[in-house]
Amino acid sequence: MDRTVVITGASSGVGLAAAEQFAAQGDRVVVVGRDEGRLEAAVARVRAAGGGREPGRFRADFERLAEVRDLAAYLLDTCPSIDVLANNAGGMVGGYRRTADGYEATIQGNHLAPFLLTRLLRERLTGARLVATASRVHTQGRPDPDDFTGDAGTYRWGRAYGAAKSANILFAAEAARRWPDVTSVSFHPGVVRSNFGEGPVRLVYRFAPFLTTPEKAGALLVWLATTPAAELTDGGYYVGHKLTTPAAHASDPAAAAKLWDASAAAVAL
Repeated sequence: MDRTVVITGASSGVGLAAAEQFAAQGDRVVVVGRDEGRLEAAVARVRAAGGGREPGRFRADFERLAEVRDLAAYLLDTCPSIDVLANNAGGMVGGYRRTADGYEATIQGNHLAPFLLTRLLRERLTGARLVATASRVHTQGRPDPDDFTGDAGTYRWGRAYGAAKSANILFAAEAARRWPDVTSVSFHPGVVRSNFGEGPVRLVYRFAPFLTTPEKAGALLVWLATTPAAELTDGGYYVGHKLTTPAAHASDPAAAAKLWDASAAAVAL
């Protein structure tokens, strides 16, 4: 099919599984990850899945917005067009951490960084598909567009992660409203067996029974990226293959517009 597919958080888990499936379909895949060792291993797997075709690769830490800008520059230089941008990178942060940019790490890594990347790539996204990896955990928190820094004394990792996942859903919906030439969706991948999270959370995601496989979750991402746009709801949030209404705070157009404008200011757009 030879689409150009950019997947962040593609060095393990859902992102890597999806990258392999895209490559097996004949797509050109750009693998983005934070850890150099895992990234190299992922590139080798995607290369093999694609029959030896060399994928693009870029190492970027989304807790550093300068590296997100470097990633965008690389993609603009190497990709004349982008057919799919899968904003899949993110994770839970076990304790309060402020990034080099001055923001709480969960909201930056899961929302502000992919927001910045998508905005910087806007010129290449006409006719493209945006797919954001969100979560049912969005019900547990709501983003505060007036405060992306937070406070160590009141930090709760579950609430922070829920707020960031709500932001993913709001961003996808608002992108659909502002960019009619781009199809934008978000989805809950299931509770996926992976290296997700930090500390005890990571142990749960690696060893708990009855978790979704990365391959199944990756296939859902691929489905959302390749199903004809007319068969999807632009701006929609999907659980499995089913369009689902998010929590009220994550389906409010006024909140989405305010979050968009505050995010643009925070990342200096």
